[in-house]
Amino acid sequence: MTDADSTTQPSRFDVDGVSIAYEEAGAGERTPLVFIHGWTANRHRWDHQFEHFARTRRVLRLDLRGHGESDKPAGQYSIDGLADDVRRLLDARGVGRFIPVGHSMGGMIAQKLALAEPDRVERMVLVGTVSRMVYSRSRGAVIAASKLVPYNSFVAINIQRAFKPGYPKELIRQYVAASQATPRHVVMSCYDAMRDFDVLDQVGDIRAPVLIVHGRHDIQFPPAQVQRIAANCPNATVKLLDTGHECPVEDPQAVTDAIEAFLGEE
Repeated sequence: MTDADSTTQPSRFDVDGVSIAYEEAGAGERTPLVFIHGWTANRHRWDHQFEHFARTRRVLRLDLRGHGESDKPAGQYSIDGLADDVRRLLDARGVGRFIPVGHSMGGMIAQKLALAEPDRVERMVLVGTVSRMVYSRSRGAVIAASKLVPYNSFVAINIQRAFKPGYPKELIRQYVAASQATPRHVVMSCYDAMRDFDVLDQVGDIRAPVLIVHGRHDIQFPPAQVQRIAANCPNATVKLLDTGHECPVEDPQAVTDAIEAFLGEE
């Protein structure tokens, strides 16, 4: 099932007049997991993990503002602002300590939460993300060129590159179409926010255990960039998977298993 196929009706939360769609499930004494999706995606990127972990603990996931079934207001989007939306949702739902699980842009948001709320973030899972955006000359050329083409082509170029070679083309087309449904002003503003993101010199302050899950074939954020996080973050462990950038949907079981093993150390 792709993001576009999902029809679960979410709950709603208001942030200063912006309606945020979210889901909550599960219960128990174990620390809640909070799943945060990436650029142009939505909460259904985490379907496999959400359903699995709801059997044993409380889980939450949301559509970030501008994405999925949340409102898509005009204006500038920032990683800090998106992180504040997540924090305010957790406050409203009475969540104290939590474990953020973030993919791509969602992993950037997770890092912001861990740095701003060190007493609340018990552990952290970063999936297919970085702490500093670094581009090779060739990647920079692709980015520059892609921003000159029509909007739908710009999105398609970036989403198609996110999957490991050999991933079913029809599924990629469905993910591209779902991403293209995200409004242009949201996509471009979040794109620029990711390009400006840089907390590499700060992740050493994160004392909570960190699991970094990354695809060996990720050309959006090459694995070498992940090693920079691990080198700077004292309690980080890296798990490489045989996927591209979209590991939560390319190999959902492997991502779930990696998180399960990490949580077994609680």
